[in-house]
Amino acid sequence: MRRPTSFDIAALAGVSQPTVSRALSGSPAVSEATRQRVFEAAEALNYKVDKNASNLRRQASKTLALLFFEDPTPDDSLINPFYLSMLGSITRTCAQRGYDLLISFQQLSGNWHVDYEDSRKADGIILLGYGDYLLYRPRLEQLIEQGTHFVRWGSAQVGQLGTTIGSDNAQGGLDATRHLLAQGRRRIAFIGTASPQYPEFLERWRGYAAALAEAGLAPDAALQADAISTEESGHDATLRLLQAGIAFDAIFAASDLIAIGAMRALGEAGRLVPRAVAIVGFDDLPAASLASPPLTTVMQNPRRAGQVLVETLLQLIEGQDVGNAVLPVQLVVRGSS
Repeated sequence: MRRPTSFDIAALAGVSQPTVSRALSGSPAVSEATRQRVFEAAEALNYKVDKNASNLRRQASKTLALLFFEDPTPDDSLINPFYLSMLGSITRTCAQRGYDLLISFQQLSGNWHVDYEDSRKADGIILLGYGDYLLYRPRLEQLIEQGTHFVRWGSAQVGQLGTTIGSDNAQGGLDATRHLLAQGRRRIAFIGTASPQYPEFLERWRGYAAALAEAGLAPDAALQADAISTEESGHDATLRLLQAGIAFDAIFAASDLIAIGAMRALGEAGRLVPRAVAIVGFDDLPAASLASPPLTTVMQNPRRAGQVLVETLLQLIEGQDVGNAVLPVQLVVRGSS
């Protein structure tokens, strides 16, 4: 008869193989009831723990994994340019702390959620991007169940899964919309999918709505157009507003890419920016200052973001109690408004 494995224990105990590994190594991430079930299954199978191998698996790799979610982009990178802007800071901070950095893609169809810490390729994972959050959430639940050390960039509000670092999206939306209102604009469109599927966009919309309320205005559903963070999506959403004959004199776009696509659609329609329509984006990508006219935007700080992501993950690996962090944003006024 072949020697039993941890996969056999997992099948008998009704748990995952990573849970078996954690239970046998004494990880505090496994509940006492689950640990007992695993040990009973191991005893029933006459499974002997290889203590030397167990100790080897627990050794730190001194490597962190940075996983990008594939985003639709006009080039072959498939990486949102805002996340690319964090890369230098993440790499430098890892080097300063004596860690190597492993970079890869995460796909909802793949098994990235078990491929890294469990195989000891990395001591922890940084997640950038996720597409539709509601589809992505089950993978985060799996990481938490496994006890994986991970930190992600996203909405750092209550109810989000895992340790999360993010910008103050609501404040950014508030500042952007206040700026447009101060320019005398009153029909301000919001372009971006403001729903739980895209929690960062939803926070930006909430800031937008709060600024309107301060001015005695209510959000008009006709002035909101869904879009994901691509130029093409921003272009198409703006065309839908124009083709519907909806009057608007300003746009707050949920990202710079959406804003740049909106500017292209307005140019094709003969609507001058900012004379006819003022525009504010969000991110402050390098392309924002190169747009024509240069784009007013809410600046996130990618250098600080990269530092905090790495430092927070290392604190988690060291067993420290770490909470979410919300980083400040700044409105940068340029020619589009």
